[in-house]
Amino acid sequence: MRTRPPAGRGRVALALSALLGSTVLAAVPLTGTASAAADGVAVQYRTSATGATADQSEPWLKVRNTGSSTVQLSEVKVRYYFKADSASASYRFACSWAVKGCANITGTFGTLAHPTATADRYLEIGFTSGAGSLAPGTDTSDMQLRFYQSTWQTLNQADDYSFSAARTSYADWNKVTAQLGGSTVWGTAPEGNDPTDPTDPTDPTDPPGGGQSLFDDFSYTSYTDPAIAAHGWNVRSNSGGPGVPGATWDPSKVTFPTVSGNTVMNLETSTAGTAESTRQTEVVSRSTKFKNGTYAARVKFSDTPKSGPDGDHLVQTFFTINDLKAPMADDYSEYDFEYLPNGGWGESGNILYTTSWETYNPDPWQAVNQHTEGRQSYNGWHDLVLTIDNSSIKYYIDGQLFGTHDAQYLPERPMSINFNQWLIDLAGQTSTTARAYDEQVDYVLHVKDQVLTPAQVAAKVAAYRTAGTKFVDEVPAS
Repeated sequence: MRTRPPAGRGRVALALSALLGSTVLAAVPLTGTASAAADGVAVQYRTSATGATADQSEPWLKVRNTGSSTVQLSEVKVRYYFKADSASASYRFACSWAVKGCANITGTFGTLAHPTATADRYLEIGFTSGAGSLAPGTDTSDMQLRFYQSTWQTLNQADDYSFSAARTSYADWNKVTAQLGGSTVWGTAPEGNDPTDPTDPTDPTDPPGGGQSLFDDFSYTSYTDPAIAAHGWNVRSNSGGPGVPGATWDPSKVTFPTVSGNTVMNLETSTAGTAESTRQTEVVSRSTKFKNGTYAARVKFSDTPKSGPDGDHLVQTFFTINDLKAPMADDYSEYDFEYLPNGGWGESGNILYTTSWETYNPDPWQAVNQHTEGRQSYNGWHDLVLTIDNSSIKYYIDGQLFGTHDAQYLPERPMSINFNQWLIDLAGQTSTTARAYDEQVDYVLHVKDQVLTPAQVAAKVAAYRTAGTKFVDEVPAS
């Protein structure tokens, strides 16, 4: 979480696709091959980098509907197989241009459990719902794709299973595979590595292991309650951003009142129009051990202050984050719910953002992220759910899908879980009359490596409460 400039987050985000990272996914033993089906798709391939070595590999692809019914591209996955240049090599995917739109195309990397002389990795191409569909006999047209080593060292393409220097114009190519609705319908994978195997852990509906949970009902007496630290939380008191420069992060403003018979965590932020009078609040998990899986919290956003004049550029949040090791570092991750009841960042009214971050540069400001926004009031209690698997990031509000973000924004390192409330600036309300705002949190839940529906989240929380469970943390240290 950091201070964004007031120009508006959507307008400052840069199209820096060459920096977009992807996680490496493990695979398991696989068998069999497949070819084009009567109802299915075929893949055409060409390369615009024909050398045995190159700065980057450029597999340009088209997906063609060979069947008799319409195909939703979001149901299609294409794999291009290659030999890593070293065991420790990591790769980055980019889309240079596509008729379907690069924003609608995802690329993730996987590792084959049965390496061959010409393949131990693959690049998997997927599509968001924005890519639309293919009518029978039509194709996606050009998808000018590329990948390269994260160090920009020269690639050796000559030993890559799916590469062919002779393919300089589009033609069917069976050394890439395509899945439709989870079934392989095109191509032949390297021996022993058919992607159809249902235990393939890249399938987000069948997560590998996991299931360990963190649940906290926030049943504490005060910010000095020793159970807070014992349960892995830090109530912030150190100085620094985000927010008004010179403001104080005041742990005493984090309280635990009883609301309708249930203890909640209350974060109060107050100001009298000066930096010296501004008090902000934040509660952070001490451990950065959370990555893929489900995150959920019940949060009460407030449109108006509990006392004093309204109008401040306030941010009320629930988010996960790790540290930015260097400007534009590609292993940074952050996933936000941020509610601005009085606008800010160039907005004049209520707006809620969900944002998935790849990286950023604080000075001069540059950002690589994807966001979804809702311009309406979110005053009151809301069930917030975030899910991260090996293919996408999804945000839900009150059981409804709010935004789906692409695979290039998936986390590469574990993160902490955080809640905070702070002021972007003091320009929204210039009065020197004291005012105070509340954000409240009923509970937080994380389930490691498993994607739960909002209904499953509600059932799991209800089960904890029925059993009288106030806190549990089974998530292993990273």
